[in-house]
Amino acid sequence: MLDKKVADLLNTQVNKEFYSAYLYLDFANFYVEQGLNGFANWYQVQAQEERDHALLFVKYLQNNDMPVTLEAIDKPNIPLKNNMDPLQAGLKHEQYVTSLIHTIYDAAYEIKDFRTMQFLDWFVKEQGEEETNASDMIKKMEIFGSVAKGLYLLDQELAARAYSAPSLTL
Repeated sequence: MLDKKVADLLNTQVNKEFYSAYLYLDFANFYVEQGLNGFANWYQVQAQEERDHALLFVKYLQNNDMPVTLEAIDKPNIPLKNNMDPLQAGLKHEQYVTSLIHTIYDAAYEIKDFRTMQFLDWFVKEQGEEETNASDMIKKMEIFGSVAKGLYLLDQELAARAYSAPSLTL
């Protein structure tokens, strides 16, 4: 049986992950409007990952006989004016999600809930990768994005990203 505080934090994380998917779909829509379908693809794949992260938290709660509470998902409300805005907002958002994962981990650590800590280990590693990917995208946009040919090639690179489901087993 999970501690109530830990279970509540995990439930909150379910909804935060679904919000992340909404946010990244919003970014994808922005890039479609800009004619940058590779960037749109990258964020569509990102949205699929976030949805699956939410479902992993759902399954973990269910496997521990805890109810899952789905809340309303907030509408993304980040002003997107140029091609760099989603990238910078994405990095900031990933840093926020990392802080949420750390908060859950800390709560589990306080009560020696090693099973939840082990479950969260994958997410800690994943968030490190997410922040690196977001930071790398910003760097590439800074280097190549102001030149049409560079932006085109970067868009082509991002178009090649394919979705693969997380390999975490519960």
